[in-house]
Amino acid sequence: MAEQNNAVSGLQENGLKNRHIMMIALGGVIGAGLFVGSSAAIVATGPAILLGFLMVGILIFMIMRMLGEMVIADPGRGSFVEYIRKAHGDHVGFTSGWLYWFFWVVVLGSEAIAGAMLMQDWVNLPVWILSLGLIILLQLINFAAPRIFGECEFWLSGIKVLSILLFVGISLLYVFHIFGPGVPATENFLGHGGFFPHGFISVLSLIPTILFTMMGSEIATVAAAESSEPGKNVARVTRSVGIRVTLFYLASVTMILLVIPWTTVVAGKSPFVTAMDAMGIPGAGLITRLVILSAVLSCLNSSMYITSRILTELADKGDAPEALTRNSTAEAPRLAILVSSIAGAIVAFSSILAPKTVFAFLLNCSGGLILLIYCLIASSYIVARRLARKDGTEKENFALPLFPVINYVTIGAVVLVFIAMLIDPGERMTALSSLLTAVGCYILARLFASKAA
Repeated sequence: MAEQNNAVSGLQENGLKNRHIMMIALGGVIGAGLFVGSSAAIVATGPAILLGFLMVGILIFMIMRMLGEMVIADPGRGSFVEYIRKAHGDHVGFTSGWLYWFFWVVVLGSEAIAGAMLMQDWVNLPVWILSLGLIILLQLINFAAPRIFGECEFWLSGIKVLSILLFVGISLLYVFHIFGPGVPATENFLGHGGFFPHGFISVLSLIPTILFTMMGSEIATVAAAESSEPGKNVARVTRSVGIRVTLFYLASVTMILLVIPWTTVVAGKSPFVTAMDAMGIPGAGLITRLVILSAVLSCLNSSMYITSRILTELADKGDAPEALTRNSTAEAPRLAILVSSIAGAIVAFSSILAPKTVFAFLLNCSGGLILLIYCLIASSYIVARRLARKDGTEKENFALPLFPVINYVTIGAVVLVFIAMLIDPGERMTALSSLLTAVGCYILARLFASKAA
């Protein structure tokens, strides 16, 4: 009993706070995909990109709402992987856990390389040294108590959030002619082919890309487990994070489209820089690069956190080596962090040594896995709610309207995204490779289970 009280006390002292969890949720979503990647989406769709962000935002909101209600109805189970395991069995739990770990390991390595390339402007060292240095730095941060990780993530994410708010505020002053020479906002927004300059189909074809830039909110439900009030924190985050993320994307991109004509945006160059240059903000390029670097470090930090927690959870269920389990909930799982760091470093080095073979293969195999995870979350909700209905606990734990129609619509939307990837020649290999990876992992789960038996 004394040991249990000590563990709880340690969790309260070293665990994550409410402010940490909200910033972790935002930090996992708002990254370089918004600050740079949105340029290609704007070029491909024009102002209609806003409709794409809105559609994906609704999808993420629904997934987070379903996940939140499952966690609140059955608290303390662990990450969303354990709710998938409860609904669909150990084989699917094994598969979803390892696929999710693999997905974020590839993100970890990719972000390390992206950060290293940004830092080369200031530090004259090879990319491989800088990327390894970033991984080691973030590894040391994650080695500390969860509170330390949360504090670092709070400030890194805070830079991104504050930057977006300042950009939107300054852009509003510029659009309303409070400063500057004035700008034809309506002409910029609609005067170059209207709202759908490339047609509605162009928006649908970019939905997969937009989804991959906005995913990551589910990390917060894992982080909430390391807080003093996991139930309340999960409820708070899952109700608001989808709306907040969508508003951040919509507000910032809307201001870009009002300040400058969308036809002046160059794919691969930050549209934020283009807009700030048009408004005459000094040092726009440097400011944006620093913000992007903080976004990359934030994503790298979150990647290391989530991979280590998923790994320890898999070990707890016997799906990974027992040595990876964590002795106390108040301590950081250092061995799991080390293993994930090494795996991420391997991905990073593959992008340097074999970018068109090994690294491209890893990207293809991981690119569509998040779609499968979202489908499993939505289907797990259906199972959980039907079980609650049988037990007579549905009304007190579940409130999502239009059940189960809304769940099937959500699953259908994710499936349509996957079909869009199969149709698009540029995304087809990613879709097929991800599907084969998932099938291969499930086969391993069956084999692993039969050997364990």
